[in-house]
Amino acid sequence: MKPERKPRSGGAATTAGNGNGAPVIAVRNLEREYAMGGETVRALAGVTFTVDHGEYIAIMWPSGSGKSTLMNILGCLDTPTRGEYWLDGDRVSGLSERELARVRNREIGFVFQTFHLLPRATTLRNVELPLLYAGVPAAERRLRAVAALERVGLQDRQRHRPNELSGGQCQRVAVARALVTGPSLLLADEPTGNLDSRTGQDVLQLFEELNHEGHTIVLVTHDPGVAARAARCVVLHDGRIASDERTGAAKQTGGRTT
Repeated sequence: MKPERKPRSGGAATTAGNGNGAPVIAVRNLEREYAMGGETVRALAGVTFTVDHGEYIAIMWPSGSGKSTLMNILGCLDTPTRGEYWLDGDRVSGLSERELARVRNREIGFVFQTFHLLPRATTLRNVELPLLYAGVPAAERRLRAVAALERVGLQDRQRHRPNELSGGQCQRVAVARALVTGPSLLLADEPTGNLDSRTGQDVLQLFEELNHEGHTIVLVTHDPGVAARAARCVVLHDGRIASDERTGAAKQTGGRTT
């Protein structure tokens, strides 16, 4: 593991990486098995891929393909039965719960379908929370949270609570919260799933802008239209990678696959 470090600014993209040329994500022969009803279920059956710094990829799946399992492993919410997961040059598969919690706080910015905002907290307070958990002083927390809200266009909503915001605004708050620690990876799980089509397109446009600034994004979705907005699409089937291809967006922007 890397030594403790000061969280990076939420407004700055993390294009420099770890300085040793390692990809943001490297998973090698990942397997995940569960005991269910006296049988062993293989949710992942030897998944291998990498994600370089500055890439924007979508992961798609049909029902039962292992999407939730892979999402949990990439987010350091679960560990594989076998195989390795390297995040920004550090081997995180096999870490303790405490070490995984630190990785989640410092290295991964989560964006969820249902926002996961504290209903009684202001927008500013919701965005500050990851910095509070990281032990960042109050004055610095505020500066970083304000900068992150400005980046997503909500600088005039700092004192609003979630029930005073639209669904699209709530998701932008969630994106600001994900950015505020300057993570190595933005991990988005169905970020447009609870939004109408127009608002969903606005959120996808924000992801594209963040990627153009250098942020590494992995977006998990079942919607081919959403996946097509990323530069690369990895499709899972029966716990394995069925395809890993560049999209039309990659051809337009110069994005590349590994």
